[in-house]
Amino acid sequence: MRRNMLDRIFREARTQNAWRDTPVGDETLQELYDLLKWAPTSMNCGPARFLFIRSPEAKQRLLPLMSPGNREKTRQAPVTVIVGYDLEFYEHLPKLFPHRPEARDGFAAEGRQAHAQETAFRNGSLQGGYLILAARALGLDCGPMSGFDAAAVDAEFWQGTSVRTNFICNIGYGDHAVLHQRLPRLAFDEACRLL
Repeated sequence: MRRNMLDRIFREARTQNAWRDTPVGDETLQELYDLLKWAPTSMNCGPARFLFIRSPEAKQRLLPLMSPGNREKTRQAPVTVIVGYDLEFYEHLPKLFPHRPEARDGFAAEGRQAHAQETAFRNGSLQGGYLILAARALGLDCGPMSGFDAAAVDAEFWQGTSVRTNFICNIGYGDHAVLHQRLPRLAFDEACRLL
């Protein structure tokens, strides 16, 4: 069983660009979040925010903001997740890190915006990675993308909030028949050093 799960999450999982017309239900999206929320973040800050785009109307708002090469696969995907990060995540620290409620002040203080942004982006990225792992564990396929107009996505979907877009990920059941050959990865000695 362990090997099957590792295969599903890592060795056999592929970035999907074509999708079967199979919906992803509300319960599955709730279960997805209920798994990924356990991702480790510094001081349990949890800055990631997720917009699950499913309706045709919401897709029509998003598609013009995607790079041309990402539009059709985004249109086809049952769900497209805009993974954002909240620059004011620290407002939740008294709840999420209750044994040090003063931790909020280290981010909210004047002149600490760059520190807050770096923390939000780094930890939101961790949570976005866990989104992909949790989706794969649930039998879903993913297609993460960075080809979009981030400022336009922020204006269209996060207007009036302190959330900014990190990346976008299509989720659903991929059409494995159209996958190209798996691309290579760096070997251990090309990517790692033991000190």
